[in-house]
Amino acid sequence: MRPKDAKTTPTQRAYAERVMKIRQPVPLVKNCIRAFFVGGALCLLGQLIQTGWMRWFGLDKEIAASPTVATLIALSVLATGLGVYDRFAQWAGAGSAVPVTGFANSMASAAIEHRSEGWVLGTAAQMFKLAGPILAFGVTAAFFVALVKALWVAGS
Repeated sequence: MRPKDAKTTPTQRAYAERVMKIRQPVPLVKNCIRAFFVGGALCLLGQLIQTGWMRWFGLDKEIAASPTVATLIALSVLATGLGVYDRFAQWAGAGSAVPVTGFANSMASAAIEHRSEGWVLGTAAQMFKLAGPILAFGVTAAFFVALVKALWVAGS
């Protein structure tokens, strides 16, 4: 909200001016660099885990992808349960939102937060209330990508 916006009341303008005076500047470049390196480090961790699955269990690259994702999810949920992931995410910023680990953290956080409401109406309902829109948008995006690919292949 800008202080000189015509649709704001004098109280809102005064509040906005006060906020602008005491607000700390956001170190945007520093945050972007940190997010880049943290996201890269999480992806490197995933690659190391996949290499481990391939080397120690003799899996090929395609087959090793599934246990790699499951391992990253398990590590993320464990870190969330121990209260480590939230502090890490606060420091790392957007870099900690690498899709698999960030999604697992958000689902585990919702489940932990609402566990006192019961297994079904608390943990499961709140966890999937968060996951529902993400899954719906993911399925919709996948449909449109497949449609474009099918039209592309049919046109060539």
